[in-house]
Amino acid sequence: MEDVDDSSVTLSWAAPARPGSAGLDGYVVEHRAHGTTEWVTANKEPFLSPRYTIHNLTSGDKLEIRVKAVNSVGVSVPAVLEQPVAIREILEYPKIRVPRSLRQTYVRQVGEVINLLIPFQGKPKPQVTWTKDGQPLDLKRVNVRNSDKDTIFFIRMAKLADSGKYEMTLKVDGLEDRATIEIQVIERPGVPENLKLVDVWGFNVALEWSPPKDNGNSEIKGYTVQKSDEKSGKWFTVLDRCTRTNCTVSDLIIGNSYLFRVFSENACGLSPKAAITKELTHIKKIETSFKPETYSRKDFLEAPKFTQPLTDRTTTHGYSTHLFCCVRGFPMPKIIWMKNQMEIREDPRYISIIEQGVCSLAIRKPSPFDGGVYTCKAVNPLGEASVDCKLDVKVPQ
Repeated sequence: MEDVDDSSVTLSWAAPARPGSAGLDGYVVEHRAHGTTEWVTANKEPFLSPRYTIHNLTSGDKLEIRVKAVNSVGVSVPAVLEQPVAIREILEYPKIRVPRSLRQTYVRQVGEVINLLIPFQGKPKPQVTWTKDGQPLDLKRVNVRNSDKDTIFFIRMAKLADSGKYEMTLKVDGLEDRATIEIQVIERPGVPENLKLVDVWGFNVALEWSPPKDNGNSEIKGYTVQKSDEKSGKWFTVLDRCTRTNCTVSDLIIGNSYLFRVFSENACGLSPKAAITKELTHIKKIETSFKPETYSRKDFLEAPKFTQPLTDRTTTHGYSTHLFCCVRGFPMPKIIWMKNQMEIREDPRYISIIEQGVCSLAIRKPSPFDGGVYTCKAVNPLGEASVDCKLDVKVPQ
Protein backbone atom coordinates (compact mmCIF):
# COMPACT_ATOMS: atom_id res chain seq x y z
CA MET A 1 0.00 0.00 0.00
CA GLU A 2 1.44 3.38 -1.01
CA ASP A 3 -1.20 5.84 0.14
CA VAL A 4 -4.66 6.05 1.64
CA ASP A 5 -7.14 8.84 2.31
CA ASP A 6 -10.82 9.09 3.18
CA SER A 7 -12.05 7.91 -0.29
CA SER A 8 -9.22 6.01 -2.02
CA VAL A 9 -6.27 3.69 -1.57
CA THR A 10 -3.21 3.33 -3.84
CA LEU A 11 -1.39 0.00 -4.27
CA SER A 12 1.78 -1.13 -6.04
CA TRP A 13 3.39 -4.53 -6.57
CA ALA A 14 6.12 -6.38 -8.48
CA ALA A 15 5.47 -8.34 -11.68
CA PRO A 16 5.40 -12.14 -11.38
CA ALA A 17 8.80 -13.83 -11.63
CA ARG A 18 7.42 -16.41 -14.15
CA PRO A 19 4.67 -14.95 -16.34
CA GLY A 20 4.29 -18.28 -18.22
CA SER A 21 4.76 -19.18 -21.85
CA ALA A 22 1.54 -17.38 -22.83
CA GLY A 23 2.80 -14.07 -21.43
CA LEU A 24 1.00 -11.61 -19.19
CA ASP A 25 -2.30 -10.00 -20.18
CA GLY A 26 -2.63 -7.78 -17.08
CA TYR A 27 -3.80 -7.59 -13.50
CA VAL A 28 -7.13 -7.70 -11.68
CA VAL A 29 -7.58 -5.89 -8.34
CA GLU A 30 -10.28 -7.12 -5.94
CA HIS A 31 -11.42 -5.96 -2.51
CA ARG A 32 -13.98 -6.92 0.14
CA ALA A 33 -15.13 -5.55 3.46
CA HIS A 34 -13.27 -7.06 6.39
CA GLY A 35 -15.25 -10.00 7.80
CA THR A 36 -17.23 -10.68 4.58
CA THR A 37 -16.68 -13.32 1.91
CA GLU A 38 -17.71 -11.56 -1.33
CA TRP A 39 -14.85 -10.09 -3.43
CA VAL A 40 -15.57 -7.05 -5.64
CA THR A 41 -13.50 -6.43 -8.78
CA ALA A 42 -12.15 -2.86 -8.82
CA ASN A 43 -11.15 -2.71 -12.52
CA LYS A 44 -13.36 -3.70 -15.43
CA GLU A 45 -10.52 -4.76 -17.74
CA PRO A 46 -7.06 -6.16 -16.96
CA PHE A 47 -4.26 -3.57 -17.03
CA LEU A 48 -0.48 -3.91 -17.23
CA SER A 49 0.65 -1.17 -14.81
CA PRO A 50 1.99 -2.51 -11.46
CA ARG A 51 0.20 0.34 -9.68
CA TYR A 52 -3.47 1.07 -9.14
CA THR A 53 -5.73 3.43 -7.16
CA ILE A 54 -9.15 2.28 -5.97
CA HIS A 55 -11.55 5.25 -5.82
CA ASN A 56 -15.01 5.99 -4.38
CA LEU A 57 -14.45 4.17 -1.11
CA THR A 58 -16.32 4.93 2.10
CA SER A 59 -14.43 6.56 4.95
CA GLY A 60 -14.27 4.32 8.00
CA ASP A 61 -14.42 0.99 6.11
CA LYS A 62 -11.83 -1.74 6.52
CA LEU A 63 -10.93 -3.50 3.30
CA GLU A 64 -9.07 -6.64 2.40
CA ILE A 65 -7.35 -6.26 -1.00
CA ARG A 66 -5.76 -8.73 -3.38
CA VAL A 67 -4.22 -8.68 -6.89
CA LYS A 68 -4.27 -11.44 -9.55
CA ALA A 69 -2.16 -11.82 -12.69
CA VAL A 70 -4.11 -12.83 -15.84
CA ASN A 71 -3.12 -14.43 -19.18
CA SER A 72 -4.82 -16.51 -21.86
CA VAL A 73 -4.37 -19.70 -19.85
CA GLY A 74 -5.99 -18.45 -16.67
CA VAL A 75 -5.57 -16.52 -13.40
CA SER A 76 -2.66 -16.70 -10.95
CA VAL A 77 -2.83 -17.29 -7.23
CA PRO A 78 -3.76 -13.89 -5.72
CA ALA A 79 -1.31 -11.71 -3.76
CA VAL A 80 -3.14 -10.51 -0.63
CA LEU A 81 -2.31 -7.57 1.67
CA GLU A 82 -1.28 -8.90 5.06
CA GLN A 83 -3.47 -6.46 7.00
CA PRO A 84 -6.86 -4.93 6.22
CA VAL A 85 -6.70 -1.28 5.13
CA ALA A 86 -8.64 1.35 7.11
CA ILE A 87 -10.10 3.92 4.73
CA ARG A 88 -9.32 7.22 6.41
CA GLU A 89 -7.08 10.16 5.70
CA ILE A 90 -3.66 9.99 7.37
CA LEU A 91 -3.15 13.03 9.60
CA GLU A 92 -0.39 15.42 8.46
CA TYR A 93 0.62 18.32 10.67
CA PRO A 94 -0.20 21.79 9.22
CA LYS A 95 2.87 23.64 7.92
CA ILE A 96 3.00 26.97 6.06
CA ARG A 97 5.93 27.19 3.65
CA VAL A 98 6.51 30.93 3.39
CA PRO A 99 8.53 31.82 0.25
CA ARG A 100 11.90 33.46 0.90
CA SER A 101 10.77 36.72 -0.73
CA LEU A 102 7.99 37.09 1.88
CA ARG A 103 10.19 36.53 4.94
CA GLN A 104 11.01 40.22 4.88
CA THR A 105 8.80 43.23 4.25
CA TYR A 106 7.05 42.89 0.89
CA VAL A 107 7.17 46.30 -0.83
CA ARG A 108 4.91 47.42 -3.66
CA GLN A 109 4.07 50.78 -5.19
CA VAL A 110 0.62 52.32 -5.25
CA GLY A 111 -1.37 50.95 -8.20
CA GLU A 112 0.66 47.75 -8.57
CA VAL A 113 -0.78 44.24 -8.28
CA ILE A 114 -0.18 42.23 -5.10
CA ASN A 115 -0.33 38.54 -5.96
CA LEU A 116 1.06 36.15 -3.34
CA LEU A 117 1.13 32.36 -3.70
CA ILE A 118 1.89 30.63 -0.39
CA PRO A 119 2.17 26.82 -0.37
CA PHE A 120 1.33 24.73 2.68
CA GLN A 121 0.85 21.12 3.75
CA GLY A 122 -1.57 19.32 6.03
CA LYS A 123 -4.13 16.51 6.06
CA PRO A 124 -7.08 16.41 6.16
CA LYS A 125 -7.56 19.56 4.07
CA PRO A 126 -6.55 22.47 6.30
CA GLN A 127 -8.72 25.45 7.09
CA VAL A 128 -7.07 28.71 5.96
CA THR A 129 -7.93 32.08 7.51
CA TRP A 130 -6.43 35.54 6.99
CA THR A 131 -6.44 38.62 9.22
CA LYS A 132 -4.94 42.10 8.88
CA ASP A 133 -3.58 43.75 12.02
CA GLY A 134 -5.73 41.36 14.05
CA GLN A 135 -8.96 42.15 12.14
CA PRO A 136 -10.80 40.17 9.42
CA LEU A 137 -9.89 41.04 5.84
CA ASP A 138 -11.93 43.51 3.82
CA LEU A 139 -13.07 41.15 1.07
CA LYS A 140 -13.89 44.14 -1.15
CA ARG A 141 -10.16 44.87 -1.31
CA VAL A 142 -8.60 41.42 -0.98
CA ASN A 143 -9.39 38.24 -2.88
CA VAL A 144 -8.24 34.96 -1.25
CA ARG A 145 -8.44 31.59 -3.01
CA ASN A 146 -7.50 28.38 -1.23
CA SER A 147 -6.69 24.91 -2.57
CA ASP A 148 -5.50 21.70 -0.92
CA LYS A 149 -1.86 22.78 -1.19
CA ASP A 150 -1.68 26.58 -1.35
CA THR A 151 -3.45 29.88 -0.87
CA ILE A 152 -3.49 32.88 -3.21
CA PHE A 153 -3.65 36.41 -1.77
CA PHE A 154 -4.62 38.96 -4.45
CA ILE A 155 -5.11 42.75 -4.52
CA ARG A 156 -5.75 44.21 -7.97
CA MET A 157 -4.52 47.78 -7.32
CA ALA A 158 -2.56 48.44 -4.15
CA LYS A 159 -3.31 51.46 -1.95
CA LEU A 160 -1.42 52.94 0.98
CA ALA A 161 -4.20 51.63 3.25
CA ASP A 162 -3.28 48.07 2.22
CA SER A 163 -0.03 48.33 4.18
CA GLY A 164 0.08 46.30 7.38
CA LYS A 165 0.78 42.94 8.97
CA TYR A 166 -1.24 40.07 7.52
CA GLU A 167 -1.47 36.84 9.49
CA MET A 168 -2.26 33.51 7.85
CA THR A 169 -3.56 30.70 10.07
CA LEU A 170 -3.60 27.05 8.96
CA LYS A 171 -5.71 24.61 11.03
CA VAL A 172 -6.05 20.82 10.91
CA ASP A 173 -8.36 19.50 13.64
CA GLY A 174 -6.85 20.94 16.84
CA LEU A 175 -3.46 21.73 15.29
CA GLU A 176 -2.49 25.02 13.67
CA ASP A 177 0.41 26.96 12.13
CA ARG A 178 0.72 30.73 11.73
CA ALA A 179 2.74 33.01 9.47
CA THR A 180 2.94 36.81 9.43
CA ILE A 181 3.55 38.67 6.18
CA GLU A 182 4.27 42.39 6.31
CA ILE A 183 3.18 44.36 3.25
CA GLN A 184 4.35 47.93 2.66
CA VAL A 185 2.70 49.95 -0.10
CA ILE A 186 4.65 53.08 -1.00
CA GLU A 187 4.37 56.07 -3.30
CA ARG A 188 6.55 59.02 -4.20
CA PRO A 189 7.08 61.50 -1.35
CA GLY A 190 5.70 64.98 -0.96
CA VAL A 191 7.48 68.27 -1.62
CA PRO A 192 10.14 69.50 0.85
CA GLU A 193 8.85 72.38 2.95
CA ASN A 194 10.07 75.82 3.98
CA LEU A 195 12.83 76.12 1.38
CA LYS A 196 14.72 79.35 2.01
CA LEU A 197 17.92 81.09 1.03
CA VAL A 198 20.02 81.54 4.16
CA ASP A 199 23.10 83.36 2.87
CA VAL A 200 24.87 84.59 -0.26
CA TRP A 201 28.60 85.24 -0.37
CA GLY A 202 31.08 85.31 -3.20
CA PHE A 203 30.26 82.52 -5.64
CA ASN A 204 28.16 80.59 -3.08
CA VAL A 205 24.65 80.37 -1.62
CA ALA A 206 23.40 78.46 1.44
CA LEU A 207 19.97 76.75 1.36
CA GLU A 208 17.81 75.22 4.10
CA TRP A 209 14.52 73.29 4.03
CA SER A 210 12.34 70.93 6.09
CA PRO A 211 11.40 67.28 5.34
CA PRO A 212 8.07 66.73 3.52
CA LYS A 213 4.96 66.08 5.58
CA ASP A 214 4.18 63.00 3.45
CA ASN A 215 7.10 60.60 3.05
CA GLY A 216 5.10 58.24 0.81
CA ASN A 217 5.09 55.53 3.53
CA SER A 218 8.83 55.06 2.96
CA GLU A 219 11.94 56.50 4.57
CA ILE A 220 13.34 59.61 2.88
CA LYS A 221 16.67 58.58 1.35
CA GLY A 222 17.86 62.07 0.43
CA TYR A 223 17.26 65.25 -1.52
CA THR A 224 18.21 66.42 -5.02
CA VAL A 225 19.18 70.09 -5.38
CA GLN A 226 19.06 71.87 -8.75
CA LYS A 227 19.87 75.36 -10.02
CA SER A 228 18.54 77.34 -12.98
CA ASP A 229 20.26 80.31 -14.61
CA GLU A 230 17.85 83.10 -15.54
CA LYS A 231 19.51 83.42 -18.96
CA SER A 232 19.11 79.78 -20.06
CA GLY A 233 16.13 78.72 -17.95
CA LYS A 234 17.50 75.16 -17.84
CA TRP A 235 17.75 73.15 -14.62
CA PHE A 236 20.99 71.43 -13.64
CA THR A 237 21.56 69.05 -10.72
CA VAL A 238 24.22 70.35 -8.34
CA LEU A 239 23.71 67.88 -5.48
CA ASP A 240 22.31 64.34 -5.59
CA ARG A 241 20.96 62.33 -2.63
CA CYS A 242 21.91 64.92 -0.04
CA THR A 243 21.05 63.36 3.33
CA ARG A 244 20.91 66.69 5.20
CA THR A 245 18.21 69.38 5.08
CA ASN A 246 20.73 72.09 4.17
CA CYS A 247 23.47 72.55 1.62
CA THR A 248 25.87 75.01 0.02
CA VAL A 249 25.81 75.56 -3.75
CA SER A 250 29.18 76.77 -5.06
CA ASP A 251 30.87 77.78 -8.34
CA LEU A 252 28.10 80.19 -9.34
CA ILE A 253 28.85 82.81 -12.01
CA ILE A 254 29.21 86.44 -10.97
CA GLY A 255 26.57 88.65 -12.55
CA ASN A 256 24.05 85.84 -13.12
CA SER A 257 20.74 85.35 -11.32
CA TYR A 258 19.59 81.92 -10.15
CA LEU A 259 16.57 79.97 -8.95
CA PHE A 260 17.00 76.86 -6.81
CA ARG A 261 14.71 73.88 -6.25
CA VAL A 262 14.80 70.76 -4.06
CA PHE A 263 13.20 67.32 -4.63
CA SER A 264 12.74 64.71 -1.89
CA GLU A 265 13.47 61.05 -2.67
CA ASN A 266 12.41 57.69 -1.20
CA ALA A 267 12.52 54.07 -2.42
CA CYS A 268 9.80 54.94 -4.97
CA GLY A 269 11.73 57.82 -6.56
CA LEU A 270 11.77 61.63 -6.60
CA SER A 271 8.81 63.70 -5.46
CA PRO A 272 6.49 64.70 -8.36
CA LYS A 273 7.12 68.38 -7.67
CA ALA A 274 9.91 70.40 -6.10
CA ALA A 275 10.17 73.23 -3.62
CA ILE A 276 11.43 76.36 -5.46
CA THR A 277 12.99 79.51 -4.03
CA LYS A 278 10.58 82.44 -4.20
CA GLU A 279 12.91 85.02 -5.76
CA LEU A 280 15.89 85.13 -8.08
CA THR A 281 19.25 85.22 -6.33
CA HIS A 282 21.74 87.58 -7.96
CA ILE A 283 25.44 86.85 -7.61
CA LYS A 284 26.99 90.30 -7.21
CA LYS A 285 30.45 91.30 -8.27
CA ILE A 286 32.73 91.59 -5.28
CA GLU A 287 33.78 95.23 -4.83
CA THR A 288 37.44 95.60 -3.98
CA SER A 289 39.38 98.77 -3.17
CA PHE A 290 43.11 99.30 -2.89
CA LYS A 291 44.57 101.73 -0.41
CA PRO A 292 48.34 101.99 -0.65
CA GLU A 293 50.18 101.82 2.60
CA THR A 294 51.89 104.92 3.83
CA TYR A 295 55.51 104.59 4.69
CA SER A 296 58.36 106.90 5.51
CA ARG A 297 60.96 107.22 2.84
CA LYS A 298 64.27 105.82 4.01
CA ASP A 299 67.40 107.84 3.40
CA PHE A 300 69.88 105.58 1.65
CA LEU A 301 72.48 108.34 1.15
CA GLU A 302 75.78 107.46 2.71
CA ALA A 303 79.34 108.80 2.54
CA PRO A 304 82.03 106.35 1.36
CA LYS A 305 83.29 103.95 3.99
CA PHE A 306 85.77 101.12 3.61
CA THR A 307 84.55 97.90 5.22
CA GLN A 308 87.74 95.99 4.33
CA PRO A 309 91.06 97.88 4.14
CA LEU A 310 94.05 97.19 1.94
CA THR A 311 96.75 94.92 3.37
CA ASP A 312 100.52 95.16 2.87
CA ARG A 313 101.84 92.72 0.33
CA THR A 314 105.20 91.32 -0.78
CA THR A 315 105.60 89.94 -4.27
CA THR A 316 108.36 88.69 -6.58
CA HIS A 317 109.70 90.52 -9.57
CA GLY A 318 107.91 89.41 -12.76
CA TYR A 319 104.92 87.77 -11.02
CA SER A 320 101.57 89.59 -11.27
CA THR A 321 99.78 90.51 -8.02
CA HIS A 322 96.44 92.01 -6.85
CA LEU A 323 95.43 94.51 -4.19
CA PHE A 324 91.89 94.18 -2.67
CA CYS A 325 89.59 96.27 -0.46
CA CYS A 326 85.82 96.73 0.09
CA VAL A 327 83.84 99.97 0.14
CA ARG A 328 80.22 101.07 0.61
CA GLY A 329 78.34 104.30 0.04
CA PHE A 330 75.45 105.85 -1.89
CA PRO A 331 75.55 107.21 -4.51
CA MET A 332 78.18 104.74 -5.61
CA PRO A 333 81.58 106.23 -4.92
CA LYS A 334 84.16 106.93 -7.61
CA ILE A 335 87.31 104.87 -7.02
CA ILE A 336 90.75 106.46 -7.51
CA TRP A 337 93.96 104.45 -7.20
CA MET A 338 97.20 106.22 -6.33
CA LYS A 339 100.84 105.23 -5.97
CA ASN A 340 102.98 107.31 -3.67
CA GLN A 341 100.22 110.00 -3.69
CA MET A 342 100.22 110.11 -7.50
CA GLU A 343 97.04 109.09 -9.31
CA ILE A 344 97.38 106.03 -11.49
CA ARG A 345 95.94 106.93 -14.85
CA GLU A 346 95.76 104.97 -18.08
CA ASP A 347 98.71 102.67 -17.56
CA PRO A 348 98.50 99.22 -19.23
CA ARG A 349 100.38 97.68 -16.34
CA TYR A 350 97.46 98.44 -13.98
CA ILE A 351 93.90 97.13 -14.28
CA SER A 352 91.28 98.56 -11.84
CA ILE A 353 87.98 96.71 -11.27
CA ILE A 354 85.04 97.42 -8.87
CA GLU A 355 82.13 95.00 -8.57
CA GLN A 356 79.51 94.78 -5.78
CA GLY A 357 81.62 97.04 -3.60
CA VAL A 358 84.82 94.98 -4.01
CA CYS A 359 87.72 97.04 -5.40
CA SER A 360 90.74 95.36 -6.95
CA LEU A 361 93.92 96.58 -8.62
CA ALA A 362 95.89 94.13 -10.78
CA ILE A 363 99.61 94.86 -11.25
CA ARG A 364 101.09 92.99 -14.20
CA LYS A 365 104.64 91.65 -13.83
CA PRO A 366 105.80 94.21 -11.27
CA SER A 367 109.41 95.38 -11.03
CA PRO A 368 111.20 96.93 -8.03
CA PHE A 369 110.16 100.29 -9.49
CA ASP A 370 106.46 99.34 -8.82
CA GLY A 371 107.03 99.02 -5.07
CA GLY A 372 105.75 101.76 -2.77
CA VAL A 373 102.62 102.94 -0.95
CA TYR A 374 99.32 102.38 -2.79
CA THR A 375 96.17 104.28 -1.87
CA CYS A 376 92.54 103.54 -2.76
CA LYS A 377 90.34 106.63 -2.48
CA ALA A 378 86.49 106.53 -2.66
CA VAL A 379 84.67 109.80 -3.43
CA ASN A 380 80.94 110.72 -3.69
CA PRO A 381 78.97 113.95 -3.05
CA LEU A 382 78.74 113.20 0.68
CA GLY A 383 82.46 112.79 1.29
CA GLU A 384 85.50 110.68 0.68
CA ALA A 385 87.54 107.92 2.35
CA SER A 386 90.85 106.22 1.64
CA VAL A 387 92.94 103.24 2.68
CA ASP A 388 96.69 102.55 2.17
CA CYS A 389 99.00 99.60 1.88
CA LYS A 390 102.66 98.98 1.17
CA LEU A 391 103.84 96.84 -1.75
CA ASP A 392 107.36 95.40 -1.66
CA VAL A 393 108.76 93.84 -4.90
CA LYS A 394 111.77 91.57 -4.39
CA VAL A 395 114.28 90.48 -6.97
CA PRO A 396 115.21 86.76 -6.86
CA GLN A 397 118.91 86.10 -5.97
